[in-house]
Amino acid sequence: MNDWPDQPEGPRRMSHVQRPQVPQQPPRGGQGHDQGYHPNFTQAHNQGYDSGYSSGQVYGGPQGGGRGTVPPQYAPQGPGRPAPDWRKRIKIGSIVLVVAVLGWGIGTYAWASSQMRNEVDLSKVIERPEEGDCTTYLIVGSDSREGMSAEEKKKLHTGSAEGKRTDSMMILAACSSGNTMVSLPRDSWVTIPNFVGSESGKSYPARGGSKLNAAYAMDGPELLVRTVEFNTGLHIDHYAEIGFAGFANIVDALGGVELNIDKGFKDKKSGADFQAGTQTLNGEQALAFVRTRYAFAQSDLQRTKNQQKFLSALANQAATPGTILNPFALYPTLGAGLDTLIVDKDMSLYDLGKMFFAMKGISGGDGKSMNMPLAGSAPQNSLKWDMPKVKQLVEQIKNDEKVTVESNR
Repeated sequence: MNDWPDQPEGPRRMSHVQRPQVPQQPPRGGQGHDQGYHPNFTQAHNQGYDSGYSSGQVYGGPQGGGRGTVPPQYAPQGPGRPAPDWRKRIKIGSIVLVVAVLGWGIGTYAWASSQMRNEVDLSKVIERPEEGDCTTYLIVGSDSREGMSAEEKKKLHTGSAEGKRTDSMMILAACSSGNTMVSLPRDSWVTIPNFVGSESGKSYPARGGSKLNAAYAMDGPELLVRTVEFNTGLHIDHYAEIGFAGFANIVDALGGVELNIDKGFKDKKSGADFQAGTQTLNGEQALAFVRTRYAFAQSDLQRTKNQQKFLSALANQAATPGTILNPFALYPTLGAGLDTLIVDKDMSLYDLGKMFFAMKGISGGDGKSMNMPLAGSAPQNSLKWDMPKVKQLVEQIKNDEKVTVESNR
């Protein structure tokens, strides 16, 4: 059986199959590079059919393309490196800095507090006046030669007397109405009242009239505070005492203290030899300046004025950011002072700082400095207080009022 058709078909015309044109990709970055190129894909250009065969020719030319060429193939690129977060970095850096400063401050405070000599027990003082509105300090400069070598005693013209006596005394009242510094001449004629011995615990009767510095010689700081309170009626909150060596060392640790001396003077006993004018005093010179009395007609009264002037200048230089925030200045200054500075048991480093800033305020004009008002002479070439003025002065301090009382010397 023949399955072939009887008549053969004529040749069929096959429709032409045209390879579709591949859409050309837009150039990358406007430089002729193809974006989104797929590695299994070849381009057909207008010149004709592309068999897909690669001749190995390297893609070249800024326009790319060409018969038999393969567009460049790009390795997949990861995300770009993010820009640094400066806000976060600054925040972290600030936290680290604050923690470091706090740690340094706390460490310094703890170290300095441990160096303080809280040796005076004001709880042993009896029959005390009521506390006032101001914070009051009794600041004492003693002639203690504790820890000084024979060479240092000679250099500082201190002599070699044993024990210690008051070389200067002053009341500092830190008030919101203004700070006041009142010098108490050591030759002031006062009543030494009854007291309880700071060491023996025994009761002693009143001694009567005597020079103020005799109270310290009899029973130390506690009796001195008791005598000042009894004769003034002013409550003393804190006590601070420094000896010769400590005073000189503080000045040297600060690199000297600048002071304007109104009139030059000399004194063989203290070693003073000053010209008039502004100058920087080292420890030896500073001690001579505050101790000199025989070179002045007013003797001890002029000396107390010089002491106030220098202490204010010292506090003004010590209580500055340049000293407080600089460990190379702060540590030597604290170390020099705290070794010989004797304070009461309740006095903290914070209280000590307030005392220095109060003295600095007086130097800056925020308050006044004066001698205790006087009313003439008394037995043993001593000085008699002007009691009506003293009472007025004390009332103004106790009530935190602006001090208007003036000293007549």
